[in-house]
Amino acid sequence: MVEGKKSEQTENLGSHGGRASSWLAVTVMLVGTIVAGFGMTADNWTLVWIGAGVFVVGGILALVFDIFTDVVIDAPRVGMHAEDHR
Repeated sequence: MVEGKKSEQTENLGSHGGRASSWLAVTVMLVGTIVAGFGMTADNWTLVWIGAGVFVVGGILALVFDIFTDVVIDAPRVGMHAEDHR
């Protein structure tokens, strides 16, 4: 294959990286989970509810940014048989 040119098989694979907006929504949810978890271990219910609120904000961002459209469906793999995996 010539460098810089995509074959028909690799052209349909797409990217699994996702968009920056999707990563932002997931990061906000992760921060909310960490804050709530820290609040639970510190026995601080204010931090738990703040973390839960941040998580909900991240979930709303995920819905607004429609992060599920980042899913890439791989093309079917051909030439692979069960006996090839033994």
